[in-house]
Amino acid sequence: MMELSKRYGVFFLLICLFLSLASQLSLARPSRKLKPCKHIVLYMHDIIFKGNNSANATEAAATSPVGLGPFSFGQVSIFDDPMTKDQNLHSPPVARAQGFYFYDMKTAPSAWFAYTLVFNSTEYKGTINVMGSDFIPAKTRYLSVVGGTGDFFMTRGIVELQTGGFVLYEYFRLKMDVKLYECY
Repeated sequence: MMELSKRYGVFFLLICLFLSLASQLSLARPSRKLKPCKHIVLYMHDIIFKGNNSANATEAAATSPVGLGPFSFGQVSIFDDPMTKDQNLHSPPVARAQGFYFYDMKTAPSAWFAYTLVFNSTEYKGTINVMGSDFIPAKTRYLSVVGGTGDFFMTRGIVELQTGGFVLYEYFRLKMDVKLYECY
């Protein structure tokens, strides 16, 4: 009887070892670098509403900062920004970025974004949904692509953000390097 329990104990130990090894292998990253199935570079132009520029403004604060720190903590802004293929604000828009962001840190300039890139051109039709945290002082930031419609049906990927230019409290331009890794 003792011999039988030792065999089962060794067998049980081998099963646990095998399962542990299998779970570790499943967590390993692939050795090959993934290539995007679609790659689009766009420039977002945001003109901030100042009270006297309603004809040109593409963004407005929906709330005021709550007063907890110097970085507009708690302020929510809504935007409908033109997206161009180059850095020129006056180039024809190929899409629009429609959504909101709010300042989410008291100790540093950071915003949390949720927006949709709306395409309605001869090249693309559909939407790309983007969300994530933008730590503004970083040279390069990343947001998640969490879905889409039309030409971008159920897509997944990342958006690499870089600030291309700004005039404090008036205008900013973001370079958006959109890399999609799931395309249907």
